[in-house]
Amino acid sequence: MDTCPLPRVLGVLSVGLLCMGISFVPADVLRIGAFSEQDPARTQPADWQPISFAEIDTKTQYDLVAGSTGTVVRARSDGGASGLATETRVDLTEYPILEWRWKVNGVVEDGNARTKDGDDYPARLYVTFDYDDLGFGDQVKLVALRALGYDEIPTRALNYVWANRVERDTILENVYTDWVMMVVVQSGADSTGQWRTERRNVLADYRAAFSGDPPPVNGVALMTDTDDTDGEATAYYGDIVFRTASGDSTDRTP
Repeated sequence: MDTCPLPRVLGVLSVGLLCMGISFVPADVLRIGAFSEQDPARTQPADWQPISFAEIDTKTQYDLVAGSTGTVVRARSDGGASGLATETRVDLTEYPILEWRWKVNGVVEDGNARTKDGDDYPARLYVTFDYDDLGFGDQVKLVALRALGYDEIPTRALNYVWANRVERDTILENVYTDWVMMVVVQSGADSTGQWRTERRNVLADYRAAFSGDPPPVNGVALMTDTDDTDGEATAYYGDIVFRTASGDSTDRTP
């Protein structure tokens, strides 16, 4: 199966995001994906839209299912790829901490974050950033990419992944583009079949990945994909929130 040109993929993720509303809870929490409160009979979570790619015929199937602590998103991929995305604007100087829950049934056996034919993951969470606040050097890069014929140009993104062969907490360039930096949050099969609660300081991760301060977040997307390896994967995604640094409680049990 042909590999997927990720600059175009991330362009679709960025350009395809639709403007959504955001619900608020306490002042130290910004809710992005309130899946647990939604009716599992819905075809997709409210305020999230499917993202598909013209180059990939087989789509990942997403649905809402009832879990022990509320509704969650289930993703099932069989040799394909597509995502779910929501547009949201987040100032990381105010809400730097990203928290979410996920579970995978298994790793992608042939997955490898360092190769194009292994660029598949049972679970990913993208955080994308606003074009308009990029610096002069990146603006020049955008002009160059347009001159080369890229109509859909990716914004910078952090991609939090459940990997296979790369150690946890590794940050590395995506094999398709340095516009996307991969952050390995889980790796290997030790925690498969278990719900894991993740917390990342996105502000710190962006600085480590791109050596500078980030523009505002402009979108969040989740994706389970097996198109490069022609494998299979099933994942579950729970609620997604941003927190203030003071609102981050690191003693919560996953």
